[in-house]
Amino acid sequence: MRLVVADDLLLTREGIVRLLMGAGHEVVGAAADADELLRETSRTQPDAVIVDIRMPPTHKDEGLVAAQRIRTEQPDTAVLVLSQYLEPSYALRLIEDRPSGVGYLLKERVFDVAVLTDALQRIRNGEAVVDPMIVARLVGRRRRPDPLQRLSDREREVLGLFAEGLSNKAVAARLCITERTVEAHGTQIFQKLGLVDDPASHRRVRVVLKYLRSNPGLLRGD
Repeated sequence: MRLVVADDLLLTREGIVRLLMGAGHEVVGAAADADELLRETSRTQPDAVIVDIRMPPTHKDEGLVAAQRIRTEQPDTAVLVLSQYLEPSYALRLIEDRPSGVGYLLKERVFDVAVLTDALQRIRNGEAVVDPMIVARLVGRRRRPDPLQRLSDREREVLGLFAEGLSNKAVAARLCITERTVEAHGTQIFQKLGLVDDPASHRRVRVVLKYLRSNPGLLRGD
């Protein structure tokens, strides 16, 4: 996979680059700020970019803004954004318009090359990947109104694994149940949350978005 890496911290940026090259990927560009990321992405036309959300000059959301622009201008380029903090509102901003070919991971996970490579492969294949800690925060808290209250405990558990990007086969293996049972739980989840008519490839991400929108306090980090 041809990749561009953007992080303002040299040691972090070089560390990610070395991990990726060691895993057999080709790093075709590296950037220290959002403007440089946009130039490198335009120049190299990579398969995917990896970008920290907080970039110079303000260290707020420059990386996220650049990621959204890349998704608009180069829709065939997958985007994996990194954050040092749990920021569900940023995840929502990134995936709500087009929940495919995009991922959101906590920065601490990228130094596990297996996790990083798996996330990149998934988003390159058009999936959406959400960090398990974000998912746990979303599906584990109950606020009013909470559409997930309609789900059984097992359905909530399956939903959490769906939102992480796991396939039916992977969910079945994790929970020691059959794929047919996973499919049945999935059907019930989508029906209860009113997502029956959504494209099949998007419904698993849409359930997380639905929960986010129904819990504005969670987006503020309350």
